[in-house]
Amino acid sequence: MLAKDIHGDLLRRAHSVKKRFLGMYKAVNAGHVGCSLSCAEILTYVRFGWWQEGDEIILSKGHAAASLYSVLAEAGVIDEAEIGTFYRNNTYLAAHPPTNKIKGIPFATGSLGHGLSLAAGLGLAKKLKNEDKKIFCITSDGEINEGSTWEAAMFIAHHGLKNVVWLIDRNKLQGFGKTEDVMQLEPLDRKLEAFGFEVMVINGHAFAAFHEAKEKAGKSEKPVAIICNTVKGNNWITYEGMVDSHYLPMKDDQYDIVTREIERYYSDQVASLSL
Repeated sequence: MLAKDIHGDLLRRAHSVKKRFLGMYKAVNAGHVGCSLSCAEILTYVRFGWWQEGDEIILSKGHAAASLYSVLAEAGVIDEAEIGTFYRNNTYLAAHPPTNKIKGIPFATGSLGHGLSLAAGLGLAKKLKNEDKKIFCITSDGEINEGSTWEAAMFIAHHGLKNVVWLIDRNKLQGFGKTEDVMQLEPLDRKLEAFGFEVMVINGHAFAAFHEAKEKAGKSEKPVAIICNTVKGNNWITYEGMVDSHYLPMKDDQYDIVTREIERYYSDQVASLSL
């Protein structure tokens, strides 16, 4: 069971992460808000509930870079002053993660379908060096359409890379519509099991579910894939669960709506810990 104090800290950090990247998007009138909201809890738990020094995090869905930058700022890796350069000229905090510029970002990502392959290579290297470190790879569900993702999955299973933890942001939307309309993925859990993974399906916005998955992963004899059921644009009630949340920037009224909703959500979650 996830201890209340740790759960409360994770909720506080996720709230801080969301407020920060929403401000980043609003300041430069940028889109990709929805994809950051869907993976905010995933990145928060990985970095503050699972990650240990020497581990790597690969955000394959690089269009959610603001969420990653905000998590790294929360961890003190990126200076808060630098956050203000997001999306601007001569910044390292570009629309997609750069490489060799920011500690904690090992690869440039955003060309979808490559992140899991990068994680597989790192996982094999650490295994050959007998390094007891993990590689966390967060992919979108839409990029599972890419053949390179399945090739990486076969590679990970073949080499028994239990040090690779694959987390899938399963918000069931991609750039052109619903994932099941564009290219059917279901039954995704059974497909991944057939490829040799220990598969868990969890609520991707619930820290208790992540903690349970972490406990199970530690006992698994197979590589782990965690299907995180999420909502694109979570708490952005105007566009929650809609493709529009992927592209649209926030006008003043929309920024007010989503920030008010994440405040309410945070308060409700903290209150539930006291019941």
